[in-house]
Formats: sequence, C-alpha cells, structure tokens
Amino acid sequence: MELPKFQRNGHSGHCIRCITGLGPAQVDYDTSRMAVGFYCIASLDVLGVVEQRLMEHERESIPQWIWRQHIRGAYGAGFRGSTSMTAEAWLNLDNAASSRLATYNQPDLIMTYTALLLLSIFRDPFTQLDRSGLVKFIGSCQQADGSFTVHPGEGDADLRTSYCAFAIASMLEDWSSINLEHGVDFILRCQSYEGGFGQAPGQEAVGGTTYCALAALALAAASPSAPPSTTLSSTANDAVLRWLIMKQRDAAGGFCGRTEKVADACYSFWCGAALAVLGHADLVDTERNAAFLALCQTKYGGLAKAPDELPDPFHTYMALASLSIYPPDLSATQDDAVKASWKLGQMDPVLNATLDTAAWARTHIPLRKE
Repeated sequence: MELPKFQRNGHSGHCIRCITGLGPAQVDYDTSRMAVGFYCIASLDVLGVVEQRLMEHERESIPQWIWRQHIRGAYGAGFRGSTSMTAEAWLNLDNAASSRLATYNQPDLIMTYTALLLLSIFRDPFTQLDRSGLVKFIGSCQQADGSFTVHPGEGDADLRTSYCAFAIASMLEDWSSINLEHGVDFILRCQSYEGGFGQAPGQEAVGGTTYCALAALALAAASPSAPPSTTLSSTANDAVLRWLIMKQRDAAGGFCGRTEKVADACYSFWCGAALAVLGHADLVDTERNAAFLALCQTKYGGLAKAPDELPDPFHTYMALASLSIYPPDLSATQDDAVKASWKLGQMDPVLNATLDTAAWARTHIPLRKE
C-alpha cells in the first residue's frame, strides 16, 4: 500500500496556531484549557519538535502558566483547567466575595493528569509539586462505590477519572489514599455484555472508556498493593479482545468507538492502544489504519476525525499517538522523504505519553518518603 508523505510541518503548525489562540466558537473549552494545551504540545512531543517549534520564551511561559493552576485546599492539592471560573485577581482579594469564589476554585482530576504530563514534556524538575497534597486530593475524589469524581465529592464519576486517578497514583508511586480493591471492582463492573467497557456500570461499551479501563487495570497491577482482581478472567479478557478487534472497520481501515459506528481517528488510539495494553498489538492491521489516518490529514495541517472534516488538537494528537504505536511498514517505499515524514517518537500506551516523557514523569514525580 503506497502512502503519501505525512504532513509533519503542517500538523505541528496546526498545533502552534491552536496554542496561540482559538476562535470564539471554542470558548466552551476554556475550563479544559489544560487539556487543549496537552493535545497540542503532546503532538509536538510525538513529532519530536517541541524545541524546534516552541520559542524559548514559550518553553518558559507555558510551564509557568501551568504552575499557576496548581492550587491547594482542604481537599489536598492538584491542578485546575484554567482560571475561567475564578479570575486570579478576585481570588487574591481578602473579602467575602473571594471566599465564595473559592468554592469554584478546585482542582480537576483530569486536568491534574494532563498537567503532570505537560510538565514532563517540558522536563520540569517538579520542585513546586505538593506531592503529599496530591496524594490527599486523589483520595478525596474516590466515592463509596470505588469510582472517582472530577472534583472532590462532585462532578462526573466514570472510567476516565478512574484512569486519571490511577495514573497519578502510579506516577507518584503512592497509592495510600486510594481503596484500590474498590476502585478495581468499579472498573470491572463497567464491562458490558458486548465485551467492551462503558463509562459506568450498565452503560454502552465505548472505545475510549475501554482503553481507560484496561490501562487503569495495568497501572493497578503494577502497584505494590495490587488485588488479584486486576487481572481479567479469561472470559472477560477474550470478550474485550474480540470487541476491540471488531472495531477496526473493514471498509475504512480505521477504528470506530461503538458497535456499527463509522471510523473516527481518535479511536485508532483508544482501541489500538487498548489492544497494545493487552499485549495484542499484532492483531491491528497497521497498514489500513495508517491509510485511514493519512486521509484524515487536512490541507493546512492538523488531522480531523474523518476524511473531509475539520482538524482539531484532540484528533491530531490521537492520530499521531496511534501512528506512534502502529507505524506503517515503509520498507518497500523508495522515497526517503516519505519514509522520514512518518517517523514518530515511541509511545508508552499505558501512560499515554512518549517513552522519554513517561520516563521523566516516573523519575521526577514520585513521592520520596524519608
């Protein structure tokens, strides 16, 4: 299968444009600014161009902004997505209004996960990280049924937040604030009759939450206090494996996220990475996956969810991450420029970061106890 040249410069340019500023139609994502930044900068990391595409002052100012989102309170410490709900000027006032606003100034479990990886991409030394507060924070988000809320005691509680809590605990090398057995039990109860995992027990299986479930179980299995249930039964393992394999669409070559849906670039990562976590990367048709993602490239850079759609940072990153795990075989290609264009950094599919960034996180984030 002959692949076109991968538009590396265009894709990195798309990410730079999105970092610089998004249009007014994207204002709804301001509370998730940390995640948007992660998709853009992690894309540059996979492309191996962080230092080339970000100017020195940007490589300094972006981590500074991230650290300004590191907040502390009775719940512990973590990162918020942005200051959209609580302007910094108001929070600095010593009055009743500031006290009321502080109710909305809480860390977010998903934004904390992305902030830690972002800082790792910039090779931050993490000297400012309140590790003990972070341990307390993830524990304060766990509910009686084993799930985790986005904020302490409130917000969505599904497999996305379970994964983020487990990933943070793994990076800290401290699971002491988590009831791991209850957390794993919640994950297992999310497996649907189809084989995949839904957001919560009884819900439809989705590629993204299936990845979150399997990656979270892999992280838990590596913890010192791992319960036996972190290993799926042979029946459950076969069921999810079958479900994931069937998500690669015959016609398109990409993956869909739910039964009988069309292929979407993000599921090339969610489902593909889930298969890699299970140790079955060999079951992915890498050539057809790459061919589908090549069609998702857009004229001025960035990748879209499907051919002839508009690009965005999320699908750009997910497509790049999938191609990192499943690079196409270009041995028969004579054009060296085409071969070089598809070369990407290697990924850690469990932590969802390049190997170098994951290694930095695991070296510099852990809570070192005396």
